[in-house]
Amino acid sequence: MTLLSAPVEVVPMGRLRLSDFPRMARRHPLVLIGGGLLVLLIILALAAPLYAGDPVNMDPFKRLQPSSAEMWFGSDNLGRDVFARTIFGARISLRVGLMSAVCAALGGLLIGVIAGYSRCFDNVVMRVMDGLMSIPTILLAIALISLTGPAIGILIVAIAIPETPAVARLVRSVVLGFRERPYVEAALCGGARLPKVLCRHILPSTIPPLMVQSATVCASAILTEAGLSFLGVGVPPETRSERRSEFRK
Repeated sequence: MTLLSAPVEVVPMGRLRLSDFPRMARRHPLVLIGGGLLVLLIILALAAPLYAGDPVNMDPFKRLQPSSAEMWFGSDNLGRDVFARTIFGARISLRVGLMSAVCAALGGLLIGVIAGYSRCFDNVVMRVMDGLMSIPTILLAIALISLTGPAIGILIVAIAIPETPAVARLVRSVVLGFRERPYVEAALCGGARLPKVLCRHILPSTIPPLMVQSATVCASAILTEAGLSFLGVGVPPETRSERRSEFRK
C-alpha cells in the first residue's frame, strides 16, 4: 500500500521551462551523463575526417604497435591505425542504428495507430506482426544481403522489419488505452474529424513510450550491425580511392 499510495511528481509539458532542466539533471544524473556521452560520440564521428587520419592506410613497418601519441589505440596486423578505424566505424554504426530506429518507429507508429483504433484491421495486422516477430534479425539480414549484395540501405531495412512489430504493439496498447477516454469521445461527439482527434489527443500520448522503444531499437541495430560485420556480411569497407576523395573534399 505504501508504494501504491506514494505521490508521484509529474511536470506537465506546458509548464516545462528552461529553468527546470538543472533540477531534472540533479534528479537524473545518469540520463545527463548518458546523453552527454552520446552527443560527444556523434560529434567525434561527424568530425572524424578532420583529426582521425586515414583508416585504410597500411604501413607494414608499423604492424602491431602499442598505443602512442601518433596512434592512440595502436595499430593492427596490417599497420592500420586502430583509433581511426574505430572512429570511422562509429559513423557507420550510428547511421545504421539511427536510421533503423527511425524506420521502425515510423512504420510501427502508423501500424499501431491504425490497429489500435480499427477493430477489423487489428486482428489481421497483429497476426502479421506476430509472424514478423518470430523472424531473427540476423537471419533476415543475411538472407537479404545474399540476394541483393551488402549495402547500408539493405542492412537498415533488414534490421527495421523485425523491430517494427514491437513498436507497433507498443503504440497499439497506448492507443487502446486512450481511445476510450472521455475527452476523446467528447471530441468525436462534438463533430471533430477522426484524423484531427488522432493527431491532437492520441498521438502526443504515444511519443514518450515511442522514444524509449526507439532508443532500444537503435542499440539493438548497432549490435546487430557489429555481429553481421563479424560474420563478414556487414557493410563493406570503403576503398582507398573513396577515402582519398573524401579527404580531398
